[in-house]
Amino acid sequence: MKKYLREIEISGLVLVIIGIAFSWIWGANFGMWPCFMGLLLWLVTFLYKAFHWNEYARENRQNIVILLIAIIILLLQMFTRQ
Repeated sequence: MKKYLREIEISGLVLVIIGIAFSWIWGANFGMWPCFMGLLLWLVTFLYKAFHWNEYARENRQNIVILLIAIIILLLQMFTRQ
């Protein structure tokens, strides 16, 4: 698993980007599934790195910061659209 982490993470990122593009072009229903699969792949790598914290401490801190920024952006979008 360790030697495939980077490939899984990049695959997840590509699927998220494809899902976002599909959402912009054809609507949210088409973009939801690739985005969901990409986030699921990213979650797998995130959890693996979390269970091996000492080895991936720097990447874990970066992932936590990215996750917090994404949550803040989503919350801001929710409250500004009303």
